[in-house]
Amino acid sequence: MPVLIPTRTVLWFKNARPSRGLVALSPLALALACSGDDSSGGSETGASSVSVSASASASASASASATDSDSGTTTDSGGSDSNSNSGTGTTDSTTDSTTASTTASTSASGTTTTTTGTSMTSESDSATTMVIPPNCGDGSVDEGEECDDGAQNGIGNSCNPDCTLNVCGDGVEGPAEECDLGGDNGPDGGCSAECTINPSACGIQEYEAMLEIAPVDIIITIDNSGSMGNEIKGVQDNININFATIIENSGLDYRVILVSRHGNYNGPESICIEAPLSGIPQGGCSPPPAQPVNNPGKFYHYSVEISSHNAWCQLLNTFDGTTKDEFNFAPNGWQEWLREDSVKSFIAISDDGVVCGAYDDNDNINDGIAEAAQFDAALQALSPLHFGDSPENRNYDFYSIVGMAYNNPPDQPYTAKDPIITGQCPTAQDPGTGHQAMSNLTEALRFPLCDTTSYDVVFQAIADGVIKGAKIVCEFPIPEPPENEELDLESILVEYTPMGMGDPDVFNQVPSVDQCGPNSFYLDAGMVKLCPETCENVQADKDAQINIKFACEPINPG
Repeated sequence: MPVLIPTRTVLWFKNARPSRGLVALSPLALALACSGDDSSGGSETGASSVSVSASASASASASASATDSDSGTTTDSGGSDSNSNSGTGTTDSTTDSTTASTTASTSASGTTTTTTGTSMTSESDSATTMVIPPNCGDGSVDEGEECDDGAQNGIGNSCNPDCTLNVCGDGVEGPAEECDLGGDNGPDGGCSAECTINPSACGIQEYEAMLEIAPVDIIITIDNSGSMGNEIKGVQDNININFATIIENSGLDYRVILVSRHGNYNGPESICIEAPLSGIPQGGCSPPPAQPVNNPGKFYHYSVEISSHNAWCQLLNTFDGTTKDEFNFAPNGWQEWLREDSVKSFIAISDDGVVCGAYDDNDNINDGIAEAAQFDAALQALSPLHFGDSPENRNYDFYSIVGMAYNNPPDQPYTAKDPIITGQCPTAQDPGTGHQAMSNLTEALRFPLCDTTSYDVVFQAIADGVIKGAKIVCEFPIPEPPENEELDLESILVEYTPMGMGDPDVFNQVPSVDQCGPNSFYLDAGMVKLCPETCENVQADKDAQINIKFACEPINPG
């Protein structure tokens, strides 16, 4: 005789919180059991009705229904006992609508076996029905079961209440799992695909930092003494076509600040600059207008007389407006036109030496070197922001076109590797040892002044030197994390690929600039900043590639 197997039904509900997976709020087992006659002649089934009868075919049928209402009804197969609004049923249905049917099959010997099927619908749309195998919970893995830990079966345990294994991805956190968000597991959430808490909620992010060349501010000072007429004319003729145009075509962001008296070059010896560098139209300096015309963002003229020996002192005194320009274009001095993030390049043009204030180069090497060191310190004390706060952090170079003797060949510039020259070119007054020493100190070029016909080569060489000396910016914005994620600042790494090829070097993060060392960086004011030694190495590599990697703060999956 076939046997109909009893079953049980449990409802699971998904928690409303998005960070949880599938959770059983209470393992509800609805086992509707049928029984035969008892000694009292009746059985209470809690708002259910059961009838059993025997026939020639030895079959019986029973029907039961249960609804949640304000009344409870009990029907006994041997008699009847009804209660209205008494709630005396032994089973109380808690769902909005429940129906159950029970079928009993009776053998000829009178033995009855009952099967119960239950279908339940909750008010929650996320209810999921779990059917529990008949022997689930007996501690033995039977057919149709993946596991059976007996009394240890349960939500969050290795074996679920329905004798299925608790596995990663089912939305229920198991004992061997750190988390389980079901379908939301993955690298971009709080829980990984392996059910471990992600150390980063966005994986490892990477972006290539754009290496920018710092802008350059060029400060030109020209001696206005009576012996400088031809040299000033040579500057006027070459400063546009053989200097500014070359720098412009390089793509370098530059501006020129001229500190010298405005006017006619042939008496009194002054200078007038035309377009495209200045705002004076081409041909407009014959004769010069009453005052210079600045070209904002590109050219500025601070009109003040520079005598034979006082170029250094005038640069210091005009910086903050202590010595005013005659047209009051910059009441606070030419510092108004400097950019904080720019590298500075000075060009001093004079046929004399340095004798002003505390400075006197005495036209010799040793005094020239000593005075240059003092002037370097004075510039840095004047504005650490613009000129650097130490010799190691110097932020300028100093080109000189002075009265020293010619090189061989004559138009060949002197470099910092060449000694200071004490001989003079034919029309010079002094060799300008102080100016030369400043060029050597800052590793800039030096040129003889006398041959104005070679000024095209001179200014082309200076333009090339300015372009080559432009520095890579050593700070980059701290990257933005993906939307709705929080950046893990401690995870930031900087990778430097020399020449843009080969394996990268990894720079280490240090707490601040005070802890800087080789191959290191620090975070400050929303920027990733390379440490000074690291910056110097990168700036020497114009083809460098910088990548910044970071992770996000982990999300608590619970």
